[in-house]
Amino acid sequence: MLNHFTFSDDNKRYHTLAYHNRKTYGGRVCKATVDAGLSCPNIDGSRGFGGCAFCAQTPRCEQSVKEQFESEKARILRKFPDARILLYYAAHSNTYCPTGHLSEMLREAVDLGAFGVSIATRADCLDEEKTALLSCFPRPMTVELGLQTAHDSTAALVNRCHTFAEFLRGYELLKAHGIRVCVHIINGLPHESAEMMLETARILGKLRPDGIKIHLLHILRGTKLCNMYNSGELKPLEKSEYIDIVARQLELLPPETVIERVTGDGDKNLLVAPLWSADKISVLGGLDKRLAELDTFQGRCFV
Repeated sequence: MLNHFTFSDDNKRYHTLAYHNRKTYGGRVCKATVDAGLSCPNIDGSRGFGGCAFCAQTPRCEQSVKEQFESEKARILRKFPDARILLYYAAHSNTYCPTGHLSEMLREAVDLGAFGVSIATRADCLDEEKTALLSCFPRPMTVELGLQTAHDSTAALVNRCHTFAEFLRGYELLKAHGIRVCVHIINGLPHESAEMMLETARILGKLRPDGIKIHLLHILRGTKLCNMYNSGELKPLEKSEYIDIVARQLELLPPETVIERVTGDGDKNLLVAPLWSADKISVLGGLDKRLAELDTFQGRCFV
């Protein structure tokens, strides 16, 4: 079997974001994460109340987008002086607003000198007008689209308040406009077996997304999932389980899809479980080791 993955110039056996940025833009690209002060249809009652069961309702940032961006930019450049800086609208659903407001958000990114923009949102917060606007953005653009799971039964259990069919409509609208899409999924959701998590990856792989973020379910204080965990109804994944599932998910994904994350960063001030997730380096190293042990790589089982 191959011992060197095609989309790699080091020992990685999957298509990392760092590799993508080096090959596409010639160097490091970092995200300045900001809160635009928007809400979500799953919080304000348009689709549901209280948000997803895993979502911690934290206070909104009181700083302006400009203040947040400049602070993030300074932090990044202290560590990586040559980095290009993307403005990342991350909090809640960032197309859940009038088209005119979305236009102002994009214009502000340009005015701030951002190299490009990433916009996190839900598929049910997209329409033809907004998608056409996004497609005209003159700098690198990625829409980060939350799926979390392809299984409607799980989505209902965690109060996602939209279906896979609705996700698919939003995804196809973005792709029809030539917009780069990164899809988020979560491993360890309540009552999902390893095979269900693999099926989410298998289904998603067939869509050939530009990017994927694979997250671990973090149980955060104050969430509905925390109540399930405290009652014994929810058991978080062990580190070895998670690493093995991710390794097998990578086999099912097309090799050209950029893997933008293979774990997540839970707020350490709110994290209840699994506590091993706080050691991100050991998870990344464990995944590299597991892929080498299996002598496998991203896309090996993709059909």
